[in-house]
Amino acid sequence: MGSSFEYGVAPIEEESLEERLSRIKHELESVPASPGVYLWKDRNGEVIYVGKAKQLRARMRQYVNYQDERAKIPLLVDKIASFDYIVTENEHESLVLEKNLINEYSPFFNADFKDDKSYPYIAITKGDVFPAIKYTREKHQSATRYFGPYTDARAARQTVDIARRIVPLCSAQCAEWRRLTRRLEKDPLALLATEPRPCFDAHVGLGPGACAGAITPKDYARNVERIERFLAGSQREFIDELTGEMQDAADELDFERAGRIKERLEALRAMAVHQHATTSESLSADVIGFYREETIAAVEVLMVREGRIINANEFVLNRGTDVGDDELSHNFLLRYYDATTAIPREVVMAALPEDAQVMEGWLSEKLGSAHGAKVRFSSPKKGDRAELLAMAETNARHTLLRYKVRTGYDDKRVNDALLQLESALALDAPPMRIECFDISTIHGSYTVASMVVFTSGKSDKNQYRRFRIKTPLDEANDFLSMREVLLRRYSPERMADERFGKKPDLLILDGGKPQLTAAIGVFDELGIDDIALCGLAKRDEELFVPWQESGPIVLPAGSASLYLVKQVRDEAHRFAITYHRKLRGKGMTASVLDSVAGLGPVRKKALLRHFKSFKRLKEANLDEILEAKVVPAEVGKEVYRVLRQYNEEKGEIDKENA
Repeated sequence: MGSSFEYGVAPIEEESLEERLSRIKHELESVPASPGVYLWKDRNGEVIYVGKAKQLRARMRQYVNYQDERAKIPLLVDKIASFDYIVTENEHESLVLEKNLINEYSPFFNADFKDDKSYPYIAITKGDVFPAIKYTREKHQSATRYFGPYTDARAARQTVDIARRIVPLCSAQCAEWRRLTRRLEKDPLALLATEPRPCFDAHVGLGPGACAGAITPKDYARNVERIERFLAGSQREFIDELTGEMQDAADELDFERAGRIKERLEALRAMAVHQHATTSESLSADVIGFYREETIAAVEVLMVREGRIINANEFVLNRGTDVGDDELSHNFLLRYYDATTAIPREVVMAALPEDAQVMEGWLSEKLGSAHGAKVRFSSPKKGDRAELLAMAETNARHTLLRYKVRTGYDDKRVNDALLQLESALALDAPPMRIECFDISTIHGSYTVASMVVFTSGKSDKNQYRRFRIKTPLDEANDFLSMREVLLRRYSPERMADERFGKKPDLLILDGGKPQLTAAIGVFDELGIDDIALCGLAKRDEELFVPWQESGPIVLPAGSASLYLVKQVRDEAHRFAITYHRKLRGKGMTASVLDSVAGLGPVRKKALLRHFKSFKRLKEANLDEILEAKVVPAEVGKEVYRVLRQYNEEKGEIDKENA
């Protein structure tokens, strides 16, 4: 595999951040430019992050030099006290090692499943003379083959029952099977002394009667192979094989055996009816849809085999601290495909993993196809695969919604956010009513402001207000616009107006320090000193407050408080720009014909009467306008020129709204 080295293992109590980073940078000089896996550790020697790299030294330097743009990096680097690394021969080897180390250490900064519960599997005990099938949550045993994971326990149990109706197989829960297995472990010849009395499952057709000597190990092994093909999703081949056996039995006049096979075929076809048909082609793939919010994500895995969805698994992921999309999908793929033996020929995702080729090599090795088949990733934009991907993403969204409702996730997170804001901004109490303002304009035209309100951490749309800026502006001036809207909102008349609700506990201004300065001036002018203020800088999500001159307040990356502040800011921006676009559209429509030279009210009315509506007029070509003979030719040409310009500008607005 390679070599392992560890640096800075002794905790240094008196080091400053600068000293610690200087020491680590010096230690990184001896790290090789080879592929491998690195482990960042905290002061206690705990592994807090595991990653892989094509070139260890270059990748690890990106962290301590803050060249990695992920929001979690400053928080991670602040915790780093030492590191370890393991050199590997190639990227494929580093991928497998990374997966194993993440499973071993469960590092805080690596994305992982939200809950640590074990998922159910269907297992076949391949190490036994007569392998049995079972539903289990056990850790993987080397002599057992597992199918899953299943996130629906009932579906897993039903699949075991259906499989045994199609191909009789012993159950690991059967007392007679356990007794026989123990005897065979002690004495392989005990098979010759089996009792002729079969177990209950054999009586009802679910078991093949191994306990009564009714089947040989060779024939039983054939049943096991069939069950494995069935659980892996190869049903068409299986149906063809059973159909052939039924026909052979009928030709031999063995109608009892033919009847038993027919019952199995009917059970198999009945199950196929309930599976969702997806495509006419023989698509066999895992379709993986992600849906994510700021701190949590859900994944839906649709297992498509032979053109049908045979299983759907859902997972909720803990994003950790600002885990990027690539890292989130990378960690999920490692964890999921490490746990399952049902490797598909194709993995369909919205975006290919950064290390798609390495992943494909790893999965192809796990597939172990005798014909050399390879696993490939695809990112479809249209067709059946794209429709399946949209279905998976929709179901992932519903998975997350159900999880949040079931666990009260939003309520807990909102409470945490309000308490964190109270502490970070030195407020007297949690900010139960938050107001936020944003300005939207284009070169000083159609300038508007939005006011959004969050009550108890949730948007209160009944309290939203919007303002048209009245101050004459030759160009965009957010400072003057913000001053005007704050004077209007917090004037004594508006503060006494019940329609504006009660006084806010916190005012957030989108725009950082300049907007905060405008607000301070307005509040001084109005004599307001009991409303907390902060300005949110867009670039680095920093909060500027009046009482701290040393610099902005930086909320922890991935924290509930930062998520809430960004949510409030984004909602204010959305509300402002929606109103601005609406006014632009109306203004352009109202004034477009008025700007045509020579087109007075009478001629304008005549044009609209001829074309029935403004919509038809703006869609008309020059010949159609001239043929109407409603206005002189020169005026008609000007009408066409102005309308064409209007259509182009309107198209730009529509693109912005899309």
